[in-house]
Amino acid sequence: MRHIVLLLMLLAGATCANAAMDWSNLKRERIELVAPLLIIKGESGLLACGYINAETCDKMGEACAIVNGVSNHDEMLKSTISAVSDAALALGVEVGMSGLEAIELMR
Repeated sequence: MRHIVLLLMLLAGATCANAAMDWSNLKRERIELVAPLLIIKGESGLLACGYINAETCDKMGEACAIVNGVSNHDEMLKSTISAVSDAALALGVEVGMSGLEAIELMR
């Protein structure tokens, strides 16, 4: 069922390319370092930049998906997932999907 909802959301997004992201129920964090440490936290897990390690999230039982080479939250949504924790896999998050797809599964 989650995949059907996600598919419908993605199709709606394709027809409304300029539609604003619905950030409700998502917490965004940005910590300024040499490159920014970025996190988007949903109720079931988080989308994070490469500063965060999926293996560490595995040890803690956290659902996380990792994107690389991003400098803001909007870029995170467009970026491709490069790593996921086991808990994120259980939610349907997979390497290769977009950050937007991943965070919708963890919203």
